[in-house]
Amino acid sequence: MPLQNRVTPFGEIVAVASRGMFTGNRGIIHDPATKTLLNRRWSSRAWITCTCEFRGRRRDVMATRSWTELFFLDEATALAAGHRPCYYCRREDAQRFADAFARGNGLSRVSAREIDATLHRERLDGRAKRLQPLPCAVSELPEGAMVADVKHDDAGVRDGACTGNAFLSTRGGLLRWSFEGYQPAEVVVIDGLQGRLVLLTPPSTLRALEAGYHPALHPTARAN
Repeated sequence: MPLQNRVTPFGEIVAVASRGMFTGNRGIIHDPATKTLLNRRWSSRAWITCTCEFRGRRRDVMATRSWTELFFLDEATALAAGHRPCYYCRREDAQRFADAFARGNGLSRVSAREIDATLHRERLDGRAKRLQPLPCAVSELPEGAMVADVKHDDAGVRDGACTGNAFLSTRGGLLRWSFEGYQPAEVVVIDGLQGRLVLLTPPSTLRALEAGYHPALHPTARAN
């Protein structure tokens, strides 16, 4: 049975068999004796995205009382959930992200701690995913941003209560997200959702994307 360690763009952590391109963590949120999640969904404000392979090291997932290994389809998914690149195993990417984050948010420079504090305010509303209003037309979104269709009266997306679909913005339009990859979203469906799309990617990260940060996308984003 798969472990509950796969993260959706809504920030939920679920159990599915497929893994994805990246791992990462939010601190220690599991019981190593049972390899199950605790009630909390984060124990650190540093929500990071890591490479699955680093200097030949392999971790036995959820085996010790160390950080809880989470998995993401790709970096756009991780960014939408509120994570940022790790300074240890992805230092160059982390620095590129910090530079774009500073440019996009009108700062001369920014530290990892400052990024984490900003993202923490933007990604959560209590235990719920903080859903942001769409700041522009879909056609104006930068590549790598993610949006979702949810009802206007939703207070948020909570564990086990995810509604709607997530979509990735690319140069060709929107692609529908799934655990296995991306699929084209029918134009008629997108037109019907235009009035109820919300932003999943935190606003400060969206501005980093607008300022030139290019996240690693799953190969299906290019195939479609």
